[in-house]
Amino acid sequence: MPLLMLDLDNTLIDRDAAFLAAVRAFLTEHRLPGGDLGWFAELDASGYTPEDRMAAAIAARYGSSVSASAVDALLDGGGADLVVLAESTRAALGRARAAGWTCVIVTNGRTGQQEAKIRRTGLDRLVHGWVVSEAVGHKKPGAEIFRAAAVAVEHPLPGAWMIGDSAHADIAGAHALGLRSVWVSAGRPWTAEAYRPTLVADDVATAIDRAVDGAAAHR
Repeated sequence: MPLLMLDLDNTLIDRDAAFLAAVRAFLTEHRLPGGDLGWFAELDASGYTPEDRMAAAIAARYGSSVSASAVDALLDGGGADLVVLAESTRAALGRARAAGWTCVIVTNGRTGQQEAKIRRTGLDRLVHGWVVSEAVGHKKPGAEIFRAAAVAVEHPLPGAWMIGDSAHADIAGAHALGLRSVWVSAGRPWTAEAYRPTLVADDVATAIDRAVDGAAAHR
């Protein structure tokens, strides 16, 4: 069966919900306005804002009210201790594995933080392996990280499917390699014109099932 590559943040797990829960605790602990949660969400941009820019913006907003070590602790943790894995996602991964698929996580981010999420949720027992951009020295949508994922699980890359929520990182990366893909839309409209996913699903469990079914249809 084909190789199934899966994004981690906001695909397999709700990274934004976990990060904002950590921010909420941070605001409470330091007696900062709860309304600043929205400001953090906009600044964070679903994890795409570099941490040094995040730290500088937070320091500028709160000054001496919050220590640099407290800001570093928030950003270093990134809510990794608060992530959860939906039972529907767990079940879908189980179905894919039972059908003979090799599953590998392909994620951008810091190695320690991403691996903490993988282990906390039990994904380390549900997939055959993972690659993190910091560890392999390449980021999505670059071809190198997808090739590294295939090598990590000793599976050929041709014929693989990619599942992810990011049009740019996940779907464009798969498209450039000629791979099939499922975009996890969460109800968003597709806007890119230069490329399109093979399939679209509202959530990752449905995306996994559609990839499995789609591969069978393409055989």
